[in-house]
Amino acid sequence: MNPALAAVALVPGLALGSFLNVVVARVPLGRSIVTPASACMSCEQTLAWYDNVPLLSYAILRGRCRSCGTAIPWKYPLVELATGLLVAACFLVFGFSWDAAVASFFCAALVAVSVTDLERRIIPNTIVLPAAGIVLAAQTLLDPSVEWALAGLGAATFLLVAALAYPAGMGMGDVKLALLLGVMLGRVVPVALMLGMLTALVPAIVLLARHGQAARKMGIPFGPFLALGGVIGLFAGKPLLDAYLSLL
Repeated sequence: MNPALAAVALVPGLALGSFLNVVVARVPLGRSIVTPASACMSCEQTLAWYDNVPLLSYAILRGRCRSCGTAIPWKYPLVELATGLLVAACFLVFGFSWDAAVASFFCAALVAVSVTDLERRIIPNTIVLPAAGIVLAAQTLLDPSVEWALAGLGAATFLLVAALAYPAGMGMGDVKLALLLGVMLGRVVPVALMLGMLTALVPAIVLLARHGQAARKMGIPFGPFLALGGVIGLFAGKPLLDAYLSLL
């Protein structure tokens, strides 16, 4: 582990998070992520470069647009911070390597689909499917094996069966997200899926306790919980799987 390397990786990670904010805002609407330049969502004033520095600009502007004074949603700095910390963690754990680069890309994709699912209740094919293809190719090049493809197929099939059995509780976007988890995590993807399901039970139980049978009609975006399971699986999947198997 290299804390100094992680600290250096934090800066481009924050910049990547700033870019993800653009992706999340534009991709679901079918808009270009290249043009036009970033602008205030309220007054449409184009943002100067010094008003678009990750975290720092938000703090200096006190969370408000310089032109119109409209409050800037908290999600923007949170996405930047989460992405920066995840990228830093990837380089801390995997060192200066291609594994760290692939892991960082994987984490960035999880952040993007999580925020989109929370906001719009969708997981865009234009994010998750290309990400799965890139990760599969990268993992196969770094460690040639059918493990990655088989794990992706197995994870997607598992959630596909669940989606067909209970379509109100799970969508096809979750199935495609499981594909991404599988091609990245390989044989430890069951850990990610199980943790995703277990953590999703928490809000489900809360809703059931507060609203009773009416809670059955209240949808909960499952993507962020799968993403959380994927992050835990990335950094701790092998020891968790070994610990579980040792109990059998």
